[in-house]
Amino acid sequence: MSNEKNNPAANARTAPAATPSPNFLRTIIDNDLAAGTHARPGMPPVITRFPPEPNGYLHVGHAKSICLNFGLARDYGGRCHLRFDDTNPEKEDQEYVDTIMDSVKWLGFSWEYGDGEYLHYASDYFDKLYEMAEYLIREGKAYVDSQSPEEMAKNRGNFSTPGTNSPFRNRPVEESLQLFRDMKAGKYKDGEHILRAKMSEDAMSSPNMTNRDPALYRIRHAHHHRTGDAWCIYPMYDYTHPISDALESITHSICTLEFQDHRPMYDWLVATLADGGFFPRPVPRQYEMARLNLTYVVTSKRKLRELVDTGVVTGWDDPRMPTIVGLRRRGYTPESIQLFCERIGVSKADGWIDMSTLEGALRDDLDPKAPRAIAVLRPLKLIVDNFPEGESVECTSPVHPHHPEMGMRSFPFTRELWIEQEDFMETPTKGYHRFTPPVGDQPGSRVRLKYGFVVECTGYDKDENGKITAVHVKYFEDSKSGTPGADNYKVKGNITWVSAATALEAEVRLYDRLFTEPQPDAGGKDFKAALNPNALETVKAYLEPGMKDAVADQRFQFERHGYFVADRVDSTPGKPVFNRVTTLKDSWGK
Repeated sequence: MSNEKNNPAANARTAPAATPSPNFLRTIIDNDLAAGTHARPGMPPVITRFPPEPNGYLHVGHAKSICLNFGLARDYGGRCHLRFDDTNPEKEDQEYVDTIMDSVKWLGFSWEYGDGEYLHYASDYFDKLYEMAEYLIREGKAYVDSQSPEEMAKNRGNFSTPGTNSPFRNRPVEESLQLFRDMKAGKYKDGEHILRAKMSEDAMSSPNMTNRDPALYRIRHAHHHRTGDAWCIYPMYDYTHPISDALESITHSICTLEFQDHRPMYDWLVATLADGGFFPRPVPRQYEMARLNLTYVVTSKRKLRELVDTGVVTGWDDPRMPTIVGLRRRGYTPESIQLFCERIGVSKADGWIDMSTLEGALRDDLDPKAPRAIAVLRPLKLIVDNFPEGESVECTSPVHPHHPEMGMRSFPFTRELWIEQEDFMETPTKGYHRFTPPVGDQPGSRVRLKYGFVVECTGYDKDENGKITAVHVKYFEDSKSGTPGADNYKVKGNITWVSAATALEAEVRLYDRLFTEPQPDAGGKDFKAALNPNALETVKAYLEPGMKDAVADQRFQFERHGYFVADRVDSTPGKPVFNRVTTLKDSWGK
């Protein structure tokens, strides 16, 4: 059913799930393969496409579409085309083309196969699209409308009122053809004329508003990022998309549910043009699935742009953004996003996916492979009064507790250490098992410094404002972790620490969800009113010394704190900056 040159699995950096979850699209494809619906000599059994418009940065919803389209092609031994829908020159830019290509590759997919590269642009087909438009005019299936936009909107009707035929609907074919050619020649202003389809004689009374003489071409005197000023008329998406699919021999054209009403036009257009001999049968079929609705984010390009333009975030790749470049900088892995998309599946019904599902997939991906490290995020000085000043003892810990082959890491125990502020309490609450001071005849609490020694709190220092500045302890020399004497000490507290003498001082950015409400823009409300004031906290932290060698995009589990990544933009050799990817557990479920 497939051969090596058409097998995209070799071109994807990540492997498919061992047993892909069944869904209605796989059922359709299975039935089509069994029936030979799209069987064509020398062609792969399944050809899909991912058709982004290069007018912005891709977001997590696009990631679902990428994983679905490229994944289906991979799993069925077919191929997936990357095609840019570049028919709106006023909003498109090469910057967006570049970042979209980079995002698809980062997610683990490729449009390059053994028999060639399947990278396409709608603008590749401008000449053919124009030729087909003239054919539709000659066949009486399209006409040039000269109504004003206001008149056209009024005569279109609404869901309860049938539309009214344009007074230009029955203008002679030769007149429409000449007007269309004059439009192409630049003889008219934007909006002066438009080419519309005539799907049937009673199309303007169709209950499906999309069928009411849909627009095919409009006048736009705008510079195109690929074709320059060669064109001043541009095809509409609903016209371009099905024709592009047919020209590329797409078998299964997968869209989101908002395009369900557009399917009759899709089917009419490819059938009409196939009858005209522009491409062979079988023609593509369109199928709709539910888009990704993820809680605690907005995915509207307009709203995301507003966050960027108003300085709420630092850019499209801000780690709080749901863009693919933002998720990447935050520390998400391609594998975690693919795992997430596999888990949420494909449905015909709209619904909401909780952010915890995405974060859970990330934790499940990172836990078995992220090296461990110790970081103190809110430091408090710990002074070991009975440890010799200037001396040190090496302590060791596995790089990963479940993968001994990853080796050991080491860090020194010295007289002065850093611990977390929350690990000392002057007046302890019930059940608190970390550092507490001596009270009367009662000694202070004993705590194990993880991978190090057991110590006992002997006192603490305060400044003139009453702020605790240091905790004093004594250590027990025979209590070092991993030595026989360590078993003689039974303590309830076990905390992380780093040596003050050798710790790496680093900037750590504690990222959280950008919004406090699950559906921040529901019901037309101002989404910015739900912005989370705690979505970013930047702290000066102290890390175990080996972290100075961390490189950009390298991920770690900071013990007890969560998963972190060396920022791919701001990290420099020997001075990494870390972003929190996610906490160890879901704190929002409460």
